[in-house]
Amino acid sequence: MAPIPGSGLAKGLAVTLRTMTRKTVTEQYPDAQPELPPRTRGVIGLFEENCTVCMLCARECPDWCIYIDSHKETVPPAAPGGRERSRNVLDRFAIDFALCMYCGICIEVCPFDALFWSPEFEYAETDIHELTHERDKLREWMWTVPAPPALDPAAEEPKEIAAARKSAEKLAAAQAEAYPAQASEPNTPEGGDS
Repeated sequence: MAPIPGSGLAKGLAVTLRTMTRKTVTEQYPDAQPELPPRTRGVIGLFEENCTVCMLCARECPDWCIYIDSHKETVPPAAPGGRERSRNVLDRFAIDFALCMYCGICIEVCPFDALFWSPEFEYAETDIHELTHERDKLREWMWTVPAPPALDPAAEEPKEIAAARKSAEKLAAAQAEAYPAQASEPNTPEGGDS
């Protein structure tokens, strides 16, 4: 059977009429801020106190958009007769967001938790050179990093805490076996009878 001439036009107009009668879902962006998901990737914040200038973030970045400069300082010995140590001091930490592809590799490879995702996304500039954020600007973004979500009460206990709890229980059991008389005596205040 041959299609009726103009049936495609009628179907298209029906779709248009159905869409026109629905409520719009357009958000008026500058006036109303969007509801962002909790793990939104906006901008990267730097917690400078944790940075040890290990350069892992800069080495693993596929875009080479992280610039780090540092120098070594000699630290006096902690105890008399000890030897002097040297440590890296951060001079410059910058991220060029004009090059960044927001993959998050730098945040994942940082072993000292110095880099974090911030949900802030409004940092557009009229000059592309202004998209290179130095460490002062990256430190400011840290104030916008949300707190980590609460742990699920039904989740498995972290391995580190479970291991610490087991070793503490073993130590308490060993002490109870070594000193059984003290473990069975009730605790009384020192210096008098109760």
